[in-house]
Amino acid sequence: MAMMRMVVLLLSVMMVNVVLMDAKVESTAEFDPYKVLGVTRSASQAEIKKVYKRLAKEWHPDKNKNPEAEDMFIKITKSYEILTNEEKRASYDRYGQTDNTHPYGRHHGFRHFHDNFYFDESFFHFPFNNKGGRDFADSKYTLHFNQYINEVVPDSFKRPYLIKITSDWCFSCIHIEPVWKETVQELETLGIGIGVVDVGYERRLANHLGAHQTPSFLGVVNGKVAFFHYAVVKGHLMQFVEDLLPQRLVEKVTDKNYQEFLKSWHELNKPHVLLFDQVPSVPLLYKLTAFAYKDYVQFGYVDQGLSETADLLRKFNINTYAPTMLVFKEDIEKPADIIQAKGMKKQIIDEFISNNKFLLAPRLVNQKLFDELCPVKQFHRRRKYCVLLITGEEESFTTGNEAFLSLASVNTNDVLRFAYVYQRRQQPLCDVLLKNKDSTPPQVVILERRNGAGKILYKPVSGGWNGSKEDKHKLLEELERLQKDPSILNNDAFLPELNNEFTSMFLIRWIYTAYDYLSEIIDDLLHNNWREMMPLLSLIFSALFILFGTVVIQAFSDSSEEKHPKAKAKEASNAEDGSPNTSSTSSRPPKKSFVEVTELTDITYTSNLVKLRPGHINVVLVLTDPTKNILLSKFAKEVYSFTGSFTLHFSFLNVDKHSEWMAAVLEYAQDAMQIDTDEDEVGSRKVDYTGYVLALNGHKKYLCLFKPVYTGEDLDSKPEEEGGGSRSRKGMTRSRSTTLQIHHKLDRLGLWMERLMEGTLPRYYVPAWPGLDKITVNK
Repeated sequence: MAMMRMVVLLLSVMMVNVVLMDAKVESTAEFDPYKVLGVTRSASQAEIKKVYKRLAKEWHPDKNKNPEAEDMFIKITKSYEILTNEEKRASYDRYGQTDNTHPYGRHHGFRHFHDNFYFDESFFHFPFNNKGGRDFADSKYTLHFNQYINEVVPDSFKRPYLIKITSDWCFSCIHIEPVWKETVQELETLGIGIGVVDVGYERRLANHLGAHQTPSFLGVVNGKVAFFHYAVVKGHLMQFVEDLLPQRLVEKVTDKNYQEFLKSWHELNKPHVLLFDQVPSVPLLYKLTAFAYKDYVQFGYVDQGLSETADLLRKFNINTYAPTMLVFKEDIEKPADIIQAKGMKKQIIDEFISNNKFLLAPRLVNQKLFDELCPVKQFHRRRKYCVLLITGEEESFTTGNEAFLSLASVNTNDVLRFAYVYQRRQQPLCDVLLKNKDSTPPQVVILERRNGAGKILYKPVSGGWNGSKEDKHKLLEELERLQKDPSILNNDAFLPELNNEFTSMFLIRWIYTAYDYLSEIIDDLLHNNWREMMPLLSLIFSALFILFGTVVIQAFSDSSEEKHPKAKAKEASNAEDGSPNTSSTSSRPPKKSFVEVTELTDITYTSNLVKLRPGHINVVLVLTDPTKNILLSKFAKEVYSFTGSFTLHFSFLNVDKHSEWMAAVLEYAQDAMQIDTDEDEVGSRKVDYTGYVLALNGHKKYLCLFKPVYTGEDLDSKPEEEGGGSRSRKGMTRSRSTTLQIHHKLDRLGLWMERLMEGTLPRYYVPAWPGLDKITVNK
């Protein structure tokens, strides 16, 4: 029975594998990279690349919501990988398949048949503690934080770096390892820096780079970090590294512009290199060389396949069967050096450029060039002498300058370096070298640098310099004497640091840099995943929001500051009666220079109280006809600073007309009523409501009560001796009707308003508001 089960299981497995094999063969047969990309079998690499970029943007899963977009994108990527690889393309053209052709679907993987069975290789391939699989990256290219900061970043100004972010627990990293290894082997031969960051061990460096997922790739050039966002194939990685380089490194040169290109040596103060090759695009190796020596040499490229370059090929007798490099210095008709090789390697090019970094007689334009041309004397090195011509830019100096150049062109002594300076541009340097000398430019000085602080030994060549045969002979004699006796340099001085003559070009360089940076941002916005751009976009919009908010707040602040002095001036003018200055604050500054107070009557009663909007409060001043003007003036000053609140309304109630309404409302605040009565009217219990303030919340039906408090001083109100107590009480009673005492009834209103705004006053609830129209008016 067990044997039968085993046989059935084996047959089932075999049937499944047969079905899978058929599906694989069928899928392979249907897959045609030429049809996928829509190109012919004779399509060039440039055409394939152009079509691929268009299709990749169109079918990228993050941009295209079609359910088949992911499968189509995978087919496009694989087709591009096959057709850009010469071996794979040739294999497909001959046999209709490649070595690693496999089905393309949503769940594709690195799969192979082993012993007629179909396995997923990633299921059996475990990277953990597998030294054989990870030694390639970990041992040779692993980066640490300090190493990145101190070595990689400075070196990225001479060559780009490609860095892989990985970890020990990354299954996908194993799948891309063959592609990574093949790419690294080719990039290393070109001189590109390689690095690997293990997130498990270098979390600090990964965070510094902004890498938060594995696997991922990034490039570093000129200290800037750029992320790789495409499918991990060798062609994409190579193109990514090439795109890292700044634009305008290499100028395309034809028959029309070659003279203009070569004649710019005088303005740029650099030798010019021309590369002749048959490929239409500039080789990556040549771009990398131009990037490494961009501060020393100007590079141009000549496409031998163009008809517009035929005259150049004939003029310089270029062999079209091998790449050729020509170096031009001061003479644009004859190259100063030439190299030609079919398989031009990086080491050969570097040596060729290094030997031709400077012109025969370069102009000293900055301190860096001076340090390299005329280095400081070292004990373990031979002496270096600098033959310096101090001259001018005018046409009258042309003859002497050309004679000096012709002398420098025949110099074969490595100990001597020829250079010149313009006196007008390097005035501090020339003043030191021509100090206490009757001679004026042009003048030749022989000097030797002794230390980095600027100390030199020098000797001016007597007689000046006009470029005549006698001048040349005299200079050559001095140089021969110098070889035999260095002590002829009998003058010493300290040179100042040279001016940087190319400082004016900084703005142009900055514009180019800003253009490159904006191009990268636009490319990220158009072609990359929006989710990866969200942090940058969030930062930009946050900065704009903060900036806009600051401007708006500042604008409102300025407008309120303009209004405050007017209000203060008005208060000062109205304070002649000696009233104290009560400081009050509110949530908003006053909008007007006056307080709008309406009378509470039977007409306005409903809108100002009964149907007042929720959250709004009507502050009502109680007064009489004789005290109306005095109390309203004081009331306006006390509540002015609170008029900026949208929830406060201000009214007054004439108690002579509505005394019964007051009595009806205040029945609900009897516990707070400690009202003084007039001695002459005790029997009638008539209450003096003058100066009372009511805060009425019409929606919630409650009130807050302010009772007058006497804080002002008056001679009539001062108490006398104990014997005259009754007379003092009568004086106080009479003084209550005076203007001064009425004015002081609202002295504490400002503090009460602050408590009202804070919500700390006691509230007295009213079941229903009595109507003014039902109350009998007291006349």
